[in-house]
Amino acid sequence: MSEQAIGVFDSGLGGLTAVKELIKVLPQENIVYFGDTARVPYGTRSDETIKRYARQDSDFLLSKGVKLIIAACGTVSSVATELYDTLPVPFTGVVYPTAAAAVKATRCGKIGIIGTSATVKSCSYKKEILRQDDRIKVFQQDCPLFVSLVENGFISADDDIVKLVVERYLKEMKNEGIDTLILGCTHFPIIAQAISDYLGGSVTLIDSGKETALYAANILGSKGLLNTSSTLGSCTYYVSDTVEGFRKTADLFLGRSVGQEAEHISLDVLRH
Repeated sequence: MSEQAIGVFDSGLGGLTAVKELIKVLPQENIVYFGDTARVPYGTRSDETIKRYARQDSDFLLSKGVKLIIAACGTVSSVATELYDTLPVPFTGVVYPTAAAAVKATRCGKIGIIGTSATVKSCSYKKEILRQDDRIKVFQQDCPLFVSLVENGFISADDDIVKLVVERYLKEMKNEGIDTLILGCTHFPIIAQAISDYLGGSVTLIDSGKETALYAANILGSKGLLNTSSTLGSCTYYVSDTVEGFRKTADLFLGRSVGQEAEHISLDVLRH
């Protein structure tokens, strides 16, 4: 199984920030990515709908013979927790590894969490942080406009609109004196510079994609599933909506040229 691919899914293309980190940490691994772009965003859906979508996404990746599934989606990781026990391959979301990194990073014991409305409502990060250290003070804020900003190309730290929205969402946390902030949505690292500029350099930003990639490497290593090939792995991309514009958006999230188009997968395939 070691040469089989790692499967990654997200509600859209934001999960490619996790793929970016996987390529850095595990360059020899093959990756299959599925972005459910026809049904994005998940963060405003009901819990039952999110769970159904997550199961369908996982089943699609299993059909590609993957050896590990990563839900690179804070919403799914927070709501569809039953996936951890029901899949035939190892599975991880982003909550546990990200919370663990935040607990390790904080110096003053004040951690902020930003994510989609569904992620914040679930209190998944907060519960995991307090499970690891109940002395920590946790502050949460849902930031739905961050997703819209990124997907519409408003990502510059110098953009007045970006600055305004960042201040609107993070002013209270800044006043509370947090020293660590969890970027609890895969879109958010794209505007990390703007967030860091506002909060100040003393605040550590925890990238859920990076921490999950490191955690995935540990899982594969512990199970003897690391690909030991000396050649670089390949990435295959699938989306449930039009592939038009995929390269441009994927280049943004990956931080490099993706060099290929995605393949379209119809929702009918996912539902059966």
